[in-house]
Amino acid sequence: MELDMTKGSPSKLITKFIIPIIIGNIFQQLYSMVDTIIVGRFVGVDALAAVGATGSVSFLILGFTQGLTTGFTVLTAQRFGARDREGMRKSIGSAAILSVIVTIVMTAVSMASMDSLLRVMNTPEDIFDMTKEYIMIICAGIACNVLYNLLSSILRAIGNSVVPLVLLVIASVTNIVLDYVLIVYGHMGVGGAAYATIISQGLSGVLCLIYIIKSVPALHIRPEHCRLESQCVKNQLTVGIPMALQFSITAIGTILVQAALNLLGSTVVASYSVSCKVEQLVTQPFAAMGVTMATYCAQNRGINDLDRIRKGVKAANIMSGVYAVLVYGLVYIALPYIVPLFISEQIEMVCGYARTYITICGMFFIPLGMIFIFRNALQGCGFGFMPMMGGVVELLSRGIVAFAAAYLMSYVGVCFANASAWLTAGIFLWIAYHFLMKKMVREKKVHEERMLAEAMQ
Repeated sequence: MELDMTKGSPSKLITKFIIPIIIGNIFQQLYSMVDTIIVGRFVGVDALAAVGATGSVSFLILGFTQGLTTGFTVLTAQRFGARDREGMRKSIGSAAILSVIVTIVMTAVSMASMDSLLRVMNTPEDIFDMTKEYIMIICAGIACNVLYNLLSSILRAIGNSVVPLVLLVIASVTNIVLDYVLIVYGHMGVGGAAYATIISQGLSGVLCLIYIIKSVPALHIRPEHCRLESQCVKNQLTVGIPMALQFSITAIGTILVQAALNLLGSTVVASYSVSCKVEQLVTQPFAAMGVTMATYCAQNRGINDLDRIRKGVKAANIMSGVYAVLVYGLVYIALPYIVPLFISEQIEMVCGYARTYITICGMFFIPLGMIFIFRNALQGCGFGFMPMMGGVVELLSRGIVAFAAAYLMSYVGVCFANASAWLTAGIFLWIAYHFLMKKMVREKKVHEERMLAEAMQ
């Protein structure tokens, strides 16, 4: 089930690779939405607000670990593209050791600092205890998240996007069943939703490991591969740390938005949570395109085929732009029918807030798609700094608007915080991509001239 993306039509390869990722991401969002729906309908609006208030914190912590594990496997994809199987196995062994270290550190730090972080975010007192209960359980299960993210990233590095999809479907069904059992029958409240999430993630990670052991000999590593060789670790950290920081920088921006939002009360927080769940669901194809471009560009960077990278990026932007326009219209029309799925009270008020958010943010779906494409294309080529700086631009833009919204106590301002971040970061990464592509072309030309001179001697 490997897919060599260095040969064949870029558009066809991207389409073939991305479809399972889109389906998997949608399933992942669906079981996240089920958390929200069951909590909102069976526990109440305050509980819904509590779960929603943890979104930015979860993104900060889990996004950091996801950025690291994904960055660690960029080298795996490059060595796969270069047909260096032994080097690929060494990169997997190194990534495994680094991931264990990351898991231990992140679990300890996040759980120790959570109370202070929630208070800094102005978490409303009426939902503080429920918010803390939910996020502490999520933090305790970081290992489950890291296990799945690392192994699925390794599979995608060799072009296998189907198995991660199957495992996500299994995890989604498990999560839905556990949600219902633990919340409705077990009366565990928001804690039940959190336990359902980490158990389902752990299951998908274990199943992924079993699949690799039984069915993918190319990924089998031996004890001699499990070493932290300096050059390998340097390459992995060069990409992994900026990717993790980029996730964290983006998450800090969302925390600033959440802090501004928390000042407006738990009903507005709940409404915003519903809006974000809908937005996150319909924008999953953008995230899937980013994952696809990371693998596509990494494999082709392994053989230094820059022209092929350009063609793939162009095809991805066309697909993303068409989807952005279509989905904006669809969500705007369907929103009044979606909101009642989440709640059984204050429907009209929540729907009004949700429509405001979708109306504003939907206009900026095209630059959001650009962010995922250019950021992951550069990361796949081995660049970490400029994509991270894109995150800094995003943070500054989102932070400035969020502070203004908090000062004015403006919900519209909160909604514009995300839109402004997408626009500014999208433009920055577009410029960065073209700048670094020219740099790679110059380096390739110099290398070819040197090789030609050596051959003539």
